[in-house]
Parts: sequence; C-alpha cells; structure tokens
Amino acid sequence: MLIIGMILFGVLVGAAAQLILGRSKSGIDWTLAFVAGIGGSFAGGLLISLLAGDGLDLRPSGIIGSLAGAIIVTAVWLWWKARAAAGAD
Repeated sequence: MLIIGMILFGVLVGAAAQLILGRSKSGIDWTLAFVAGIGGSFAGGLLISLLAGDGLDLRPSGIIGSLAGAIIVTAVWLWWKARAAAGAD
C-alpha cells in the first residue's frame, strides 16, 4: 500500500511541476508526470531530507525537495524535446 501511495504522490508532484512550468496550456503529459514525479521525488526528496537531517521520514523538507526535483526533471525533459525538435528541422 505504501508503494502505491508513493507512486500516486510522484505522479501528482510531476503534474504539479508541469503546471508550475506552464505546460498546462497543452494539457498534462501523464508519462512525463510519472517519470518526473518518481525520479524527481526520489532524487530531490531523498537529497533534501538527508541534507536537512530528517533521515528518511516524511517531512516538509522531503516534500519540497520532491517538487524541486520534479521541476528540474521536467525542465530538462522539455529542453531536450525542444532541442531534438530544432535539430530535426
């Protein structure tokens, strides 16, 4: 049950990252939300929680780190897609 909750939290964080970056005009890409949410939550949440001294407990620092990590992953993904599209022309 915890794993399902973590996956759902990751997808929500990934969708929030797209909304923050202004991607909402064309709708939410749920594949990107899943990848950015899970990857960003793992990397950002774990790193911020450990740096803040919270360990692996669910704390606000981990939630903020999850969102920051998802925003970074989403921004890199969108940059990479734009770069690939420009190179194809």
